[in-house]
Amino acid sequence: MNKVLYFIIAYGMILGVSESFCEDQMSKRTTPPTLDYHHKPDTYWKKVLPPKAYNICRKKGTEAAHSGQYDNFYEEGTYYCACCGGDFPLFASKAKFDSKTGWPSFYEPISSDSVDLVNETSWISRFLGAEVEVKCKRCGSHLGHVFKDGPAPTHERYCMNSLALRFVGKDEPVQRTFSDLD
Repeated sequence: MNKVLYFIIAYGMILGVSESFCEDQMSKRTTPPTLDYHHKPDTYWKKVLPPKAYNICRKKGTEAAHSGQYDNFYEEGTYYCACCGGDFPLFASKAKFDSKTGWPSFYEPISSDSVDLVNETSWISRFLGAEVEVKCKRCGSHLGHVFKDGPAPTHERYCMNSLALRFVGKDEPVQRTFSDLD
């Protein structure tokens, strides 16, 4: 790759094209496009998500307690957003704990850049103690809620829906769950 870049830069310099222009053109060819999931139409989400996941992630639904595949699941690895392709990391297994609530729970996200925390507006959710909604930072999908009854060190419980998550084991490669990015 470097030989190709140097050739293009040298050839461009012979033709009088600037080095930065050539590097910019090369980076455009090798960098995959960034997807804007926040402005995808509802028809896109209905196409790429199973109906139950669509209801949870796009319509702020929830799965029944003790029904999710990750409720009593404690393997080592990373939990990714299932909504935007299964390759955006949200939670590390080291932060998972048994909250005895029936939903997979974590005491912190993998990074502050992985989730958005939004004040809950639904009066039903607020009545049930869910004052802060957790959304995927990349696609804006509803993942669950944060409660202030978690363990140390944060004393927070990120109560997530299994259908909004995709687990990848410690030694497994991360792969997109769908490839239709239109």
